[in-house]
Amino acid sequence: MTLVLNRIDDRLIHGQVVVGWGQPLDVAFIVLVDDVVAESDWEQELYRMGVPPEMEVRFHSAAEAGPQLDHYRTEMRPGILLTGDIATMKCLVEHGGVREVNVGGIHHRAGRTQHLRYVFLTPAEAAALRELAALGAVVTAQDVPATRAVPLDELLASREDA
Repeated sequence: MTLVLNRIDDRLIHGQVVVGWGQPLDVAFIVLVDDVVAESDWEQELYRMGVPPEMEVRFHSAAEAGPQLDHYRTEMRPGILLTGDIATMKCLVEHGGVREVNVGGIHHRAGRTQHLRYVFLTPAEAAALRELAALGAVVTAQDVPATRAVPLDELLASREDA
């Protein structure tokens, strides 16, 4: 099977990822790529608590994850690659292992403008998403599988009032 979803979601592992995506895609594992979480046993344990016992969670820093992508592409079971930010996903796209990127949740904070109800971006983050596309990744926004995938150009053109 391999990695069936490469998702940017600033909440990392939560119900929408585990139930909303994991169940319909029959996911057996999640690869969580985050430099801080990769160094924290305590945070790793918290994220493991958010998944059912049959679903494995693997933790990597951005530097560790790139070389592991070939291994994950050959996995017999389906998995999700998950990053909390665009910069980390960009590292993985640059490594050559990620060709499709799902923007799943980048939430409000100072300096961000709302594009969809679940996507808020700074101008630099919008530019970084364009860079992902320029590197050859197909970038779409989609919060759950039942909704329409919003193409990058449409995502960046849209603005919703908060």
